[in-house]
Amino acid sequence: MSRARVRSFDPIAGKNAEILVLGSMPGRASLAAGEYYAHSQNAFWRIISELLQFGAIAPYKSRVQALKSARIAVWDVLQSCVRQGSLDTMIERDSEIANDFQEFFRAHGKITHVFFNGAKAEASFRRHVAGTMDSVAIRFSRLPSTSPANASVPYSRKLEAWRAILRG
Repeated sequence: MSRARVRSFDPIAGKNAEILVLGSMPGRASLAAGEYYAHSQNAFWRIISELLQFGAIAPYKSRVQALKSARIAVWDVLQSCVRQGSLDTMIERDSEIANDFQEFFRAHGKITHVFFNGAKAEASFRRHVAGTMDSVAIRFSRLPSTSPANASVPYSRKLEAWRAILRG
């Protein structure tokens, strides 16, 4: 398997977004599909659809619109990195380049809470972004990763933890 520089997507974010969910970097299935959380075993859309009451297998554009309507934005901490395969553990730490969060938070000034989809997203944000941010009143929380690699946490526990995004 070759090591390659991979690049994340533009954010899903409406102008009135209040919540930001951050992953680390899309996996191979997502990159191939051009969609966030496209791996069939990733629990993200199953959880979000249950929380927001829409069909988990709805067309991607409909799921994106449901997020925007709920004032939830989705993005990745990393703009690019070198990684073999899809696992966060395979990201070469010295290759990480973060997205432009100064500009993102300037453009989305209503965001009050950032939820990290797993430990790698949180660690990368703290390493590359936290020290560069203007002092803004944003709360940060880590949620259990929805990745199929996080199989030790049952779906029911993930769902319960993710309810926090509805409370902001």
